[in-house]
Amino acid sequence: MKLNKYIDHTLLKSDATYAQIEKLCSEAQENEFFSVCVNSYYVKKCVALLSGSSVKVCTVVGFPLGASTMETKRFEAMKAVAEGASEIDMVMNNSAVKSGDWQYVQNDMASLAQVCHQQGAILKVILETCLLTDEEKRKACEIAKRANVDFVKTSTGFSTGGATEDDVKLMRSIVGDKIGVKASGGIRDAETALRMIRAGASRLGTSASVEIVKGLTGTGNY
Repeated sequence: MKLNKYIDHTLLKSDATYAQIEKLCSEAQENEFFSVCVNSYYVKKCVALLSGSSVKVCTVVGFPLGASTMETKRFEAMKAVAEGASEIDMVMNNSAVKSGDWQYVQNDMASLAQVCHQQGAILKVILETCLLTDEEKRKACEIAKRANVDFVKTSTGFSTGGATEDDVKLMRSIVGDKIGVKASGGIRDAETALRMIRAGASRLGTSASVEIVKGLTGTGNY
């Protein structure tokens, strides 16, 4: 398996320019990354730039706080998929988690899973693990399984911490083999990327993708 095929090549900064998005897509094609992950404003542009390539377009919903309503998230997801996104990374509502409203958390995930799957798209749910206790992480992963999501993801990269091996191991231990685990946030070199994969990650979100694959002597293999 090639490391490059684990990577969602990511640019989610609020001041990202057209030129930077064009470069992102060019790098993704050149290195054959799995996808580019961008804000929804850029979905159409990325779909056009990546036409004819194997690189998918991923976008974020309820980003970066997760505190928008489930109806708003549904609309965001529906529009993004209609414009060509094939993967949606949704931020879990941690306000609901901290308030103990786990039923809302499950409904939020299940609602988005339904919308995505009806349109043939993949749903990843970002837990923002740096804000959660281990028990909350466990419960969120159990709910994600019940809600029929496709991946659980560690982080937005915009909070107080990113992916850790311990969190990836914990998430994988709960979701088992049928759901993916995406490690994201703070993955900037090949050594860290490989550690995350060995801990159980099946996808990596990073903006340092080119540096990571170059760190493996240009082969992209591990």
